[in-house]
Amino acid sequence: MGNLGKVVDGLLLLAFVGILVIVPLDIPDSVVPYDRNPFYKFYTAVSQDYLVLERPPFFMALMMLELFYLFPLAVLNIYGLLAGKPWFNSTCLIFGSSIIASTTAMVGDILGSGKPSAAFMARLYSPFIPLGVLAVVRGLVPLSCKAAPINANGPGLALKKKA
Repeated sequence: MGNLGKVVDGLLLLAFVGILVIVPLDIPDSVVPYDRNPFYKFYTAVSQDYLVLERPPFFMALMMLELFYLFPLAVLNIYGLLAGKPWFNSTCLIFGSSIIASTTAMVGDILGSGKPSAAFMARLYSPFIPLGVLAVVRGLVPLSCKAAPINANGPGLALKKKA
């Protein structure tokens, strides 16, 4: 995998840490009132994100999914990546597919909304789709890609030693 693998792992590590920072800030209103959440005030003032402002039920369900599913997966992925655990590929695959599915639903709603802030919001949410694809691809690639030795006589044909 080499240098490209290290770059991909570094990007994913940043994404996992970002999820650890962002998800707790999206805690539903029933846990921490939005008027007491400084991130909520700043974000809604800057972005005019109607999903966060209007809180449609599907979006709130996706926020709960992030809190109780993606957040623990991000913790596991950070540990698995740094410790070189063999199950990292599986959790990375699960993480990536979940990000792709939830972000696609949000971007689809944004693009179909016709709201004035839709273009800005689509640009804001869309980078998570390639990030999910990157996590899925990383989940499909083994943690260490040591090439098997190539036999000069073809695969499976070993040379007999002459005594």
